Amino acid sequence: MSELVQRASQQLTELVRGELRLAQAEMKEKGRRYGRGGGLFGGAGVLGLLTLQALVTTVIAALAVPLPVWAASLIVTVALGVVAAVLAVTGKRQVGRAAPPSPEQTIENVKADLAEIKESAHR
Repeated sequence: MSELVQRASQQLTELVRGELRLAQAEMKEKGRRYGRGGGLFGGAGVLGLLTLQALVTTVIAALAVPLPVWAASLIVTVALGVVAAVLAVTGKRQVGRAAPPSPEQTIENVKADLAEIKESAHR
């Protein structure tokens, strides 16, 4: 009986260690992907900002033909402020709905392991 308990304890320890290694590997991979994605989004953001600046200058210049330059600049500034506010509100909603990053596969494996242990204990 004591040998069975010892063996079960050892197997449980090995199982927990294996699940921890899996969780660590899964989180490392997710971290790498977040890092690459963040870098690419950062580069796209810089180029997008430069493009937007050129577009704003073009729109102001186009509006400055029939209007004074100050009026054209004011119109473009107000329009950009409205767009920024809409984007900020939409972004806040999306962040609120985002699920926290977690090692989903490991969690499922641990739940399955616990169910198996409980089932074995009842036999």
